[in-house]
Amino acid sequence: MSLQRRFALLTILSCTGALLHAATLAPLNEKCRIGLSEDTGKFSLHIDRGDCPAERHCESSFSNEGFSRFTGILQTDLSQEGARLTATLTAEAGAFTCTGTVHNRELTGDAVFTPDPTFIDRMAQMGFNGFTAEKLQAYAFINVESAFARSLQQAGIRGITTDNLIALRIFNIDPAYAKSFSDLGYEQPDAAKLIALKVQKVDADEVRQLRDLGYQPTLDELIQVRIFHITPDFIHRMQDRGLKNLTIAKLVQIRIFKLAE
Repeated sequence: MSLQRRFALLTILSCTGALLHAATLAPLNEKCRIGLSEDTGKFSLHIDRGDCPAERHCESSFSNEGFSRFTGILQTDLSQEGARLTATLTAEAGAFTCTGTVHNRELTGDAVFTPDPTFIDRMAQMGFNGFTAEKLQAYAFINVESAFARSLQQAGIRGITTDNLIALRIFNIDPAYAKSFSDLGYEQPDAAKLIALKVQKVDADEVRQLRDLGYQPTLDELIQVRIFHITPDFIHRMQDRGLKNLTIAKLVQIRIFKLAE
């Protein structure tokens, strides 16, 4: 087969793959409601699948993005009763539109999310598969991009999946956060451990404070320290009571059984 024919075949296969993705992941048709968030300059977005099966939960709410990610709507527009608006959020994973009428400072109407097949292909090249239109919509709202996924892979973080990329993005876990633990002598945490550490707000300063007190906490112990509020002050108070050989495990038990009260 000539090089020209091979190139033509590859082009056809590539286009066919994109069409299959587009056919498989049809646009989502939903109901939408956009209002003002309690946080200044941010929105609250509520979407509802009208054809949701009884056994599934198909409502979602998002309130962590600024109005700057939407086009076609401003905060001041929500004070214009009866105004017809189309708010659009365009992301690498796809495009979301909410078209409706403003009532009681909320835009209420019909929404459509259209997945982007080129994003799916781009992610597949990095080993990420199993996308649904719903998952891609979540990617769009929280701004999961292929560059973000690639940066985590290039940092050598293990265990990154299509699912946990959402949590990694929500908690702003980047290569620098992962490196902060390897710089302290730990084996670089995998994705699940990084999420657990970031959820509990464990950072390098916490490690240094515990080490200054003579502890060499494991990553799991660092998580427990945060969960049970084992602070340097708490450790000093227990020591002042005459308690000796206070391992982190013993300090956790003191907290669990409320022995410090």
